[in-house]
Amino acid sequence: MEYAQLGSTDLRVSRICFGTWQLSPRFWGEIPVREWREAFDEALARGINFIDTADAYGDGFSESTLGDTLRETGTRDRLVLATKFYWNITAESQHPDTRRDYILRACEASLKRLKTDRIDLYQIHSWDPLMRPEGVAEAFAQLKREGKVRWFGVSNWNPVQISLGSRFFPISTLQPKYSLLARDIEKQELPCCMERNIGTLVYSPLARGLLGGHYRPGQVFTDQRKASPLFHGSGFEAVLEGIERLRPLADACGLSVAQFAVRWVLTHPGVTCAIVGIKNRRHLDITPAADSSLPQETWHAAAEIMSEALEKAGITGANA
Repeated sequence: MEYAQLGSTDLRVSRICFGTWQLSPRFWGEIPVREWREAFDEALARGINFIDTADAYGDGFSESTLGDTLRETGTRDRLVLATKFYWNITAESQHPDTRRDYILRACEASLKRLKTDRIDLYQIHSWDPLMRPEGVAEAFAQLKREGKVRWFGVSNWNPVQISLGSRFFPISTLQPKYSLLARDIEKQELPCCMERNIGTLVYSPLARGLLGGHYRPGQVFTDQRKASPLFHGSGFEAVLEGIERLRPLADACGLSVAQFAVRWVLTHPGVTCAIVGIKNRRHLDITPAADSSLPQETWHAAAEIMSEALEKAGITGANA
């Protein structure tokens, strides 16, 4: 397992980050927690030391499950722990909230569910149009002063938003979507992060499993993917055709299609690590992706293949 410095922080993280969005039954259905626990143990054995979650994943279920696991295994000090806040969920509503008092309450709730006294990386889950940066700065300063949070980051922000936020509070990381099927951040976000020495932990490098290479024509999806043009009709067929064209490139590198897709992401110089959703031990077959980089000509050939697939499907990267 390769490791990298996470931007300007003192955190050295595995280039594969253990993602926990899959612990969200509303999006993905129920998964056997026992299998997930076995995967967690195996991930640590393979050198993964970075895990990302959020209070919104399963409305606290992901954090609680992870917290129980950390306590029972005694592995908290072996991990760089990242979580996120943003959604204020009440019995009456669900809305973005980045007010000072809410941030402090949300952090306390996450610490309690995670059964820890500190969060290594605390991230704003998305852009809040009503955000008052002075209030965020006050909350972050207090959490830092009290030792409850070590570093702060943002998710799904663009460079203008990053520039604005950085005037008031430190932004050490960005968590954006990035894959062979979603390359929009190459234009602005990744150059911005490289210029500012902001660490990047990219999510959905396998495009919600589509780039795993194991789906076949006619497959029907019943979870949250069913609404995406990538997962049905002509879009699905075009992407599957593109993936078949990727296979010779992956074979030449001694990789599976899934490993190849994640290595493609990690080859970009602006990417620190890739968040991969792990449900069971089989999903950890992805780890060899972090062992090396792709040759330039291979990287560009793969990008061209999947760009052609999206063009044939009439799907833009933003919709992928």
